[in-house]
Amino acid sequence: MAGIDVRHLGEFIREQRDLNNISLRQLAKLAGVSNPYLSQIERGLRKPSAEILQQIAKGLRISAEALYVQAGILDQRHGDGLVADAVLADDGLTERQKQVLLEIYDSFRKENAASSGGDATVSLVTATTELPTDLSTASGLPADVAPAPPARKAPRKRAPRTSA
Repeated sequence: MAGIDVRHLGEFIREQRDLNNISLRQLAKLAGVSNPYLSQIERGLRKPSAEILQQIAKGLRISAEALYVQAGILDQRHGDGLVADAVLADDGLTERQKQVLLEIYDSFRKENAASSGGDATVSLVTATTELPTDLSTASGLPADVAPAPPARKAPRKRAPRTSA
């Protein structure tokens, strides 16, 4: 993360926290980091990793991409961030469903860019997100919870036999 303006990043995080009326202590708890560490990030004294930025973004309920752009990890793109922001802000979806939806969207964009000769090298899905390559297994359930087995057909009833 060389060349990052950590002071600017810290100011952005503080602005987002203030806009959401979240205290430093609350955001630290939501992001799973210590209060002093988050304070140092906001004051521009520490360079957070991409993983920490993702956790902070989740606590702020903004896209990790927005923080990555502020940190200089990703180049700013127009339009794509709006889709990611809308998906990530949807409370009706689980985190897993959001990740899968962004992965599918990203794959369509790459496919369209490849067929039109455009460039879609920057992914909407963060580098730390691990998704299955076979999306048919993406049930949205935690790994330790198996999906319900398929429904079984009821046995057919036979007509009673008549004796002759």
